[in-house]
Amino acid sequence: MRDIYGGIFDGDAKQERIAALEAQMSEPSFWEDPSTAQKVIADANRLKHAVHPVRDFQKELEDLHAMLELVDEMAGEPEVDDYEQEIIHTLNRLEPKLDALELASFLNGPNDGCNAFLTINSGAGGTESCDWAEMLMRMYSRWAEKAGFGVEVLDIMPGEEAGISSATLYITGLNAFGYAKAERGVHRLVRISPFDSNARRHTSFCSVDVTAEVDDDIDIEVNEADIRTDVYRASGKGGQHVNRTESAVRLTHIPTGIVVTCQNDRSQIKNKATAMKTLKSRLYEKREDEKRSEMERFYGEKGEIAWGNQIRSYVFQPYQMVKDLRTGEETGNVQAVMDGDLDPFIHAWLRAGGPLSRKAAADREFEDG
Repeated sequence: MRDIYGGIFDGDAKQERIAALEAQMSEPSFWEDPSTAQKVIADANRLKHAVHPVRDFQKELEDLHAMLELVDEMAGEPEVDDYEQEIIHTLNRLEPKLDALELASFLNGPNDGCNAFLTINSGAGGTESCDWAEMLMRMYSRWAEKAGFGVEVLDIMPGEEAGISSATLYITGLNAFGYAKAERGVHRLVRISPFDSNARRHTSFCSVDVTAEVDDDIDIEVNEADIRTDVYRASGKGGQHVNRTESAVRLTHIPTGIVVTCQNDRSQIKNKATAMKTLKSRLYEKREDEKRSEMERFYGEKGEIAWGNQIRSYVFQPYQMVKDLRTGEETGNVQAVMDGDLDPFIHAWLRAGGPLSRKAAADREFEDG
């Protein structure tokens, strides 16, 4: 059986590792280095998350096997019907557990267990796209909350007339990146525009980029001379919400053109530290993409924020449908999707092979009218 990291499940070795980490955690000097202590705790939790579900499932299978043997021995006795019903009940209970274990086995990337930075950028469509970007931010925030992840807005840039031009969400929790990476790409909206007095149908596009939060000691060098730092006042709603100090930070990595911003804290120092961590994560992801040379993967898959590059279409009018063009997964319950019900799309993408599952959008595209 494979574990949640994609390797052959070795419960004994992992259990020994858990015991060693717990022994380390019980030492009196454990909290002398808080940073190291947090990493040890996180490592122990990840291993427990890998071992315990599989161990418990295996035990339930052994109990089921014993019950089957008992039924064979009781053939013809009156009580056998009750035991057979219990077996059916147990099978129905184990099926979703097996499904969850199978799904977890696809999270086998080196950073799948990490936290994630999810960035939304409006594209073709002007005000429509800015409004669409804000709708996507709400959708992902609700999805993260339903999935039990923590979610925090690190940066947000309002649109000129409505919505937002861009936003970065920080999603925390075990396997946050493993699941959220399925959303990387261009998302297309078709609807009757609320901003059009003639009630015409408009098409809008936004891109979603997802990177893993990498450790500070990750093998990625960032030359300070290659970074341009800009500080500015954080945006607000006016009045008491206006930040009177230049606490917001924008970092531009000149060689690659990658730009990251952070304005969620009142401290410029904290915002810069968070922005630097985000920049390192994006540089690391970019380096890994180039190393794999899979141009359809991650950044290459995202493409231009315009027609023909979308991974998913959301149609509000003239009919209602959300369809993923990579896997063919679709639903007519648009409202549920916009309220964060993204698991069917994410799970289908993982089961189809993740980044390698992308198919020609032209073959998947459906008419918008």
